[in-house]
Amino acid sequence: MRSVTTALIRLLRPSDWVKNVFVLVPVLFWLPGEGRAVLEGALHPQGLSGESKLWTLALAVACTFAAFCCLASGFYAINDVMDASQDRRHPVKRLRPVASGAIAPRQAVFVGTLAIVIGLLLAAAAGNDVLLIAAAYAALQIAYNLALKRARPVDVGVLALGFCARAIAGAMAIEVRLSIWLILCVFFLTLFLGFVKRTCDLVSADHSGAKDWVQSAGYGDRRELDWLTGIAACSTVLMYLMYTLSSHAQTIFGVRGLGLALLTPLVLLVVFRFWKRANEGKSDSPLTALCEDMSVRSGIAAFVLGTLAILYVAAVEEWLSRAFVV
Repeated sequence: MRSVTTALIRLLRPSDWVKNVFVLVPVLFWLPGEGRAVLEGALHPQGLSGESKLWTLALAVACTFAAFCCLASGFYAINDVMDASQDRRHPVKRLRPVASGAIAPRQAVFVGTLAIVIGLLLAAAAGNDVLLIAAAYAALQIAYNLALKRARPVDVGVLALGFCARAIAGAMAIEVRLSIWLILCVFFLTLFLGFVKRTCDLVSADHSGAKDWVQSAGYGDRRELDWLTGIAACSTVLMYLMYTLSSHAQTIFGVRGLGLALLTPLVLLVVFRFWKRANEGKSDSPLTALCEDMSVRSGIAAFVLGTLAILYVAAVEEWLSRAFVV
């Protein structure tokens, strides 16, 4: 029983739930602007309505995050069933529960379907708009599993759109409009991570001598993958920099937007480390990279702390105002 439970947990890949952090990205940039009024209303002695709204929004965000965790896990399970025969020829993927025989395909489909249904119910609890985005995400994943994952580079583009859906759902949960710049940043970042994953799969197969393993979309030329990864990496850094320097960012954040632009080298560092890990055949998982790679861990920690300081520490805003012209 313990081994079956462990296999089921591995089937749902809870370690990959960290990818759903994109649901929370709109919240981070909502708090310094419109969110401040909601927080002040909640903290005011007479602000019962503000407190009620804050808890409602917090619950909606939590339901949205949980919904995409369930949806992603459900489609991981179903995808593993569909790719089982191919995964058995890969040195790493052959250890997945379905490919290794730890979980029967019928069990995996049942668990995956149940997780998807629960995810849609949680999305409905977060609101009709969130449910609509979650349903669109589910439809996109069905199309991906049936056909799109075999078309390169469309397969990675579809995965990136799935992460954009997470960010859009997060914005819907807190009832705000989402910046097109933020969507572009999410798209190109996850596009880059998708090509990193394809590179890592290919390199690890080459290192192990698994010559008969072929990716679903047919990636086999390292030069092609390097070109796609390089374009996505450059676009990721460029979009982030353009967003922080845009009039939209200055309207919302003022001089703090320039402070966010100063964090661009950290973005470049983390992007480079993910590319390097992929070319060494190491794990492409963001969580694994965070645990194993000191540069990734330091870069992400510095970026998060820097962003929080720039957005919420008054002294940092004052220094930026004295140092730069808006």
